[in-house]
Amino acid sequence: MTVVGVDVATAGVRAFAVGGDGSVRATAAEPLPAPVRDESGRSEQDARAWWPAVESVLRRVTAEVAEPVRAVAVSATSGTIVAVDGRGEPLGPALMYDDRRGADDNAKAAEVGAQRWHELGMSVSPTAALGRINWLRRAYPDAAGVRHTPDLIGEKLLGRPVATDSSHALKSGYDPLREEWAAEVFDFGVDWLPEVVRPTTVLGELPRPVAGLPQGCLVVAGMTDGCAGQLATGAVTPGRFAGILGTTYVLKGVTEHLVRDPSGALYSHRHPDGWWLPGGASNTGGEAVAGVPNLAELDAEAARRGPARVVAYPLKRAGERFPFVTPDARGFVLGEPQDEVELHRARLEGVAFVERLALERLRELGVPVTGPLVAAGGGSKSPLWTRIRATVSGMELRVSPQAETGYGAAMLAAAAVLPGGLTEAAEMIGGEESVVEPDAAEQEPMEENYQRFKEELKNRGWL
Repeated sequence: MTVVGVDVATAGVRAFAVGGDGSVRATAAEPLPAPVRDESGRSEQDARAWWPAVESVLRRVTAEVAEPVRAVAVSATSGTIVAVDGRGEPLGPALMYDDRRGADDNAKAAEVGAQRWHELGMSVSPTAALGRINWLRRAYPDAAGVRHTPDLIGEKLLGRPVATDSSHALKSGYDPLREEWAAEVFDFGVDWLPEVVRPTTVLGELPRPVAGLPQGCLVVAGMTDGCAGQLATGAVTPGRFAGILGTTYVLKGVTEHLVRDPSGALYSHRHPDGWWLPGGASNTGGEAVAGVPNLAELDAEAARRGPARVVAYPLKRAGERFPFVTPDARGFVLGEPQDEVELHRARLEGVAFVERLALERLRELGVPVTGPLVAAGGGSKSPLWTRIRATVSGMELRVSPQAETGYGAAMLAAAAVLPGGLTEAAEMIGGEESVVEPDAAEQEPMEENYQRFKEELKNRGWL
């Protein structure tokens, strides 16, 4: 069996051909034009570039595998949308996930749908897609409808409009609890919006060969990039959580029941099997050490010295969104670092403190987190950083061999083929996990640093 997952990211498209044993049999990537952004809040991309890029990577990966591809699924950024004509062609640029032109509509939607959002345990941000959908409806009154990125690709594959998945539709105003559009928050009702299905639903079979995919290949509903990246780590059953340390830190997992966070820091997608996928993304993470030269040498010396004597919150931008919501949060360092090595170590510890705070927030909300915690993302490739995270959290960390969105999309495609669904698909993940235990010798000083960190957040009014 071979399945393909496609990741349509902001900077480019990547495809993974994955075998039934979980091995990656081929990959291919294609760049996309950079989004156009300005100070007014505009953030847009030429949606006409998506399909040529997807077609290119599909042709390249299918040319490298010997057997026909059984199924394909597409994942993309959450909330990127475009208005289309009757043929499914874009009428203008796509409004990206961070476009703010729907901010006023989102403020109204937050008020009008307040009870619904409360029951879902989520908030409506200024960049939510539902406000931009209202904006597009006014800007393109003759449009046939609106499409999320995977919807447009699915239509190109099958030659007809397809349903959207509930994951990509979440920030567009879809209610995964009642499984309906929040009709009250749209100016025009919901006739302009696509049908919604759960991820792993078969959207159709290819009526003809397309981009190297054979006739009869299944087109399967995917999930957003964050959700697909989580699934790629193997965190697919209740109690399992993954800490993904990329540019930012993301904590996502699986629960049997919907988790409601009054602060809005944590929100939940719907699991394909009916469970829930609570999670949140910090503005802190690998960005804390981005661009720092000689990272390997700094890690080695920082490991030799041990815990820092200073405490850092290595936030490089303004505002925090998880595990607490504070628009005016700023990074800080308590104390004077001896040198660059100590500052480096303090930054690594600071991100680990954010992870522990996130885990504590989950427990405050009644969410059981059963160890081990899965570690993934580029930052998890640092043995020192992973050991610090294990020591600070007091949990065993298992470093996942996979965390790629495209790999997770391939798992969603496989779930539509395998009788055991997503659970069976997770069992095929290729590669070996490495296990990292807390360092008992460093737990006491790290605990002292964490308590200093937490107390400073409280003093600043952020906790």
